[in-house]
Amino acid sequence: MVKKIGIDGRLYSQTGVGVYIRNLLFYLQKMKLDDIFFYVYLTDKDYEKVSFSNKSFIKKRANYHWHTLDEQIGFLSNLNKDDLDLMHFTYFSFPAFYRKKFIATIHDLTLIYFKTGKASTKNPILYELKHNIFKYVLKTQINNAVKIITPSIAVKKQLVDNYGQDLSNKIMPIYEGVNHEIVKIKENTVLKNKFPGKFFIYVGNFYPHKNVESLIRAFSAIKENIQLILLGPDDFFLSRIRELIVNLKLEEKIIYFKTHSISDLVFFYKNAKALIHPSFSEGFGLPLLEAANFNLPIIGSDIPVFKEILNDQYLSFNPESIDDIKKKINEFILNKPEFDYLLILNKFSFEEMTKKTLECYLQIINAK
Repeated sequence: MVKKIGIDGRLYSQTGVGVYIRNLLFYLQKMKLDDIFFYVYLTDKDYEKVSFSNKSFIKKRANYHWHTLDEQIGFLSNLNKDDLDLMHFTYFSFPAFYRKKFIATIHDLTLIYFKTGKASTKNPILYELKHNIFKYVLKTQINNAVKIITPSIAVKKQLVDNYGQDLSNKIMPIYEGVNHEIVKIKENTVLKNKFPGKFFIYVGNFYPHKNVESLIRAFSAIKENIQLILLGPDDFFLSRIRELIVNLKLEEKIIYFKTHSISDLVFFYKNAKALIHPSFSEGFGLPLLEAANFNLPIIGSDIPVFKEILNDQYLSFNPESIDDIKKKINEFILNKPEFDYLLILNKFSFEEMTKKTLECYLQIINAK
């Protein structure tokens, strides 16, 4: 009997969750799938550019932005019409009144612990309203999901700590891996003319929990002739970062560069001295694995999920202490440590993640 499984691909082109979705779909198409059709829900922007070689994959228009009323009404209506045997929500924002069988991937609980997004900088009453709606939607997803996938044991622990031990049996940590898109792309060597000197890199967005401001303040005290290149989207919070760089007169020392292609990113991973990741909170840490793939040393926060991924194969600092960040950067410059990433890379794989996710799908749809 033919089964229909839906996959929420609305964040296909985004960073972070988008990398997860793209790799899931890439490897899922390669697997043997008998009597299963996958309905992949995409925004109009992605619908036109995404194509599937596997005929079991069917594109569905779902131009409903996350965190909107349209999502709660329009997307819900679409899903109900498609009458799926199982739906996979790949992000916490979903139609809260969807009542058919679904699993959810919860990437982190950062929004529980930290104020992020534009609303956090505006009217506090509006922010509290939106935050309470977010908490309701997330709790509904957690309670109603048949299974919950997390990218790490650390996120599973956070969920259990926040929502109760009873959840433990339905939470399945499945590790992610190195983005398949970055493995096969050659570096953009043209950038060597623009960045001929020594540099560290930061890769990610500029939300407050990423702690980039502390990194900038720490780096302002580094005397070595070396630059810090900030690589990330031109998002809402970048203006604050740029303002801080100007105020500290660091325009020559700290540079923002918007990568236009994966080959740009490969250049930075292959030519940097180290990746610095100062985040207060993460659910996983894809840039860590990308850096490890290029044997790039990592200097990062001493937080549980980074320890889970890297063990002791990185130089850690207290993200709450600007002095400690500065101290560890100087320590790296004076005595560059060596790390062995082979065992780590063997442990993490998007292909293995997809196999385990498919097993989860099959277990649920075949259950009597």
